[in-house]
Formats: sequence, C-alpha cells, structure tokens
Amino acid sequence: MIQTVTQRWLRILGGARPLLLGSIILAFILACAALAGHFYPGDPLDIVAAANLWPGAPGHFLGTDMMGRDIAAGLMHSAGVSLSVGFFAALLSVTIGIAIGVTAGYFRGWLDEVLMRVTEMFQTLPSFLFAIVLVVILTPSIASITFAIGITTWPQIARLVRAEALRVRNAEYVTAARTIGLPSRSVIWSHVLPNSLSPVVVATSVLMAQAILTEASLSFLGLGDPTVISWGSMIGMGRSTLRTSWYMTALPGAAIFITVISFMLLGNGLNDYFNPRLKKQSAR
Repeated sequence: MIQTVTQRWLRILGGARPLLLGSIILAFILACAALAGHFYPGDPLDIVAAANLWPGAPGHFLGTDMMGRDIAAGLMHSAGVSLSVGFFAALLSVTIGIAIGVTAGYFRGWLDEVLMRVTEMFQTLPSFLFAIVLVVILTPSIASITFAIGITTWPQIARLVRAEALRVRNAEYVTAARTIGLPSRSVIWSHVLPNSLSPVVVATSVLMAQAILTEASLSFLGLGDPTVISWGSMIGMGRSTLRTSWYMTALPGAAIFITVISFMLLGNGLNDYFNPRLKKQSAR
C-alpha cells in the first residue's frame, strides 16, 4: 500500500525523490507548528515542572530545561516561529530581487548599470553582520529579524532573475509582443516574468533554509524576540548546561537540522523537476 502510494507520487513529481522526501518532512514540521496550540495550549515559556528533567520523564517526554519549561512545547511552538520567519523573509527577498532583476535584465542600458552596482554594493556587505546591525537598530523582534534577513539576501535572486530576463527578452515571442505594440509592462508581466521564475522557485527553498539558520543564529546571540521562543533561543539558553544536560541544545539543534535538510531536499527535488534532462535520467 505505502509502496504503491509512493510510486504514484513519484510519477506525479517526475521521479524527483528528494522532492517527495523533502515535502513529507516539511509537511510533518508544518503539522507540528499547526498543532502546537492543541497539544500545548499554554505559553511555552511557562514553568510547568521541576527543572532539568531528562527526556522520558512522566508527562514531559522530551524533558524540561533549567527553568522547568517543557522542551516539547518549546520545540512545537518554535516551529511556527522559525517557519514564519523563513517564509516572510524569503518572500521579501524574492519580491525585491525579482523587481530589480527583471527591470535590469529587460531594459538594459544605464538602468541595468545602476541597479547592478547597487546589487554589488549589497553583496560586498557581510550579510550576517549587516543583519545584526539592522536588528540592533530596529530593536529585536520577529518583524525586525524578518526584515533584516530579507533585505540582506535579495542580491542573489536579483542576479538570477536578471540572467533569465536577458535570455528571455530576445526570444521570438517577446520580440513579437513588442512588435505589435504591447507596452513594456504587459510584456514583462505576460512573457518575461513567467518564463524567468523556474530557477527562482528552486532558490527560494534555499533562501528559507538560510533564513531559518540566520534567525537561529541571531536568537542564539541574544538578538531574538524576547517575547517568543525559537529554536535558536532554546540552544542559547541551554548552552550553560551543555556538559550536564546536553539534550537541551541537542533537541532544538536537531529540529533546525531536519528543517534545513527538508528545504535542501525540496530545492534539489525542484531542480530535478524543472530540469528536463534530469527528469529523463530519473525516469530511466
């Protein structure tokens, strides 16, 4: 039964096994985030038991931290925080990158030069340090962290979209659209942009993984939102007891690892799905 369902989904996904595996893992993480309020309706930062209970303790199967907070509750509630930061940061980055990339690639000339020089300027800045500065200036919060990550990661999307727009703008159907008098805005929206987004879809999954890692790093350094719990803040709080209660850092670290791996598998699978030659090889 399971093998039949798996084979059916593999046929639908063009034989892209990483895409199927990444989707299954990500669906499980999304389910944990969605059901966190059902299984643990209270505040995950509340003290609910004795401190330093190891995994397997009655009523707290993943144990408690040094303050007596339930680790399972923290992990499930943190999933929603990390996924929302990853999604909205990637959305901001992709929006800026697409707007700049397609404008530069389609219009060329002096506008292309100006936009690419701005892109290069952002690329020369250390993205993580730039994100730290922005979060400190804007005060640590989920909104400021999301903005800082999104505003520091768009250059790679802009360059990718520009390269695709340069390729598509010389296609026959784009030339025909310009010949019949369609305005540039209609040509971009109807022809250039839809045919330039396949690599962006793949890159977006990697951006989400990168955003989750950056948010965890900022929270680990104490620059996370103090009103919510995240995997990075759980690791940061547990590092003082690393020698005696290593599970406090290992469990949220494993959650970050599994989530990032799911996005990487998703990206590799999407690359296989959109690449005709790879799809033919996987189908053999």
